[in-house]
Amino acid sequence: MMIFAACLMVMMMPFGQASAATVLKPGSSNGEVWDLQYRLNLLGYYTQGSDGIYGPGVTRAVRAFQYQYGLPVDGVVGAQTWSVLKKFSVNQYEMDMLAKLVYAEARGESYKGQVAVAAVVMNRLQSPKFPNTVSGVIFEPWAFTAIYDGQYGMTPNKTAYLAARDAARGWDPTYGAIYYFNPNTATSGWMWSRPQTVKIGEHIFAR
Repeated sequence: MMIFAACLMVMMMPFGQASAATVLKPGSSNGEVWDLQYRLNLLGYYTQGSDGIYGPGVTRAVRAFQYQYGLPVDGVVGAQTWSVLKKFSVNQYEMDMLAKLVYAEARGESYKGQVAVAAVVMNRLQSPKFPNTVSGVIFEPWAFTAIYDGQYGMTPNKTAYLAARDAARGWDPTYGAIYYFNPNTATSGWMWSRPQTVKIGEHIFAR
C-alpha cells in the first residue's frame, strides 16, 4: 500500500505525551516510571520486572542508556534523556498502535516486510521532517492508507506485535527509509523520484 493517503482525522495523543514528561530520578514512583521501565526493557537495558519504582536497577539502566546515546550520565531522566528515549523506543500504548499499523498495512508480507513497515515509523520518529510521537507519525494527514480505509481498526496478530517489537528494538531492514509504496499501484511521480533503498515483497522503500 502507498504510504501517502488521506487520513480521516488526527487522534488524541496517548496519556503522558500531551504534556512534558516529569523529571524522574531515584525514588520516583508514578505512572511515568512504568513507561520508563517498559522502554528500557524493550531496548534491553532493564531486565527486572516493572513495578513503577525508580530503584537501583532503573538507575543503572538509565545510566547505560545515557552513556550509549552520548547523554550526560547522571541517572536522572530529564527533558534531554526523555527526548532521546522517545525517539528510539515506544511505550505499551504506542506498541499497540505500531502493531495495528503493521497488521493493517503489511499482514500479507513476509516477516521482514512487516518489520520494515514498522521501521519506517521508527525512522520517521527520529527524523525532523515528521511528528515526534508515534501517534503523530501514524495519524499524520496523508500518511498511511490503512488509517482512512478502516483496516487500522482490525485486531493485530502475534506476528504483527513481534515485528513491531523488532523494529522498536532497532532492526531496520529498510536502511533508513522514511517512505514506502507499492510499485504496482503507485501513481505519484514524486514518490518514484525518492532515492530507493530496497524492495521487500510488494513494497519499495525510499528516503
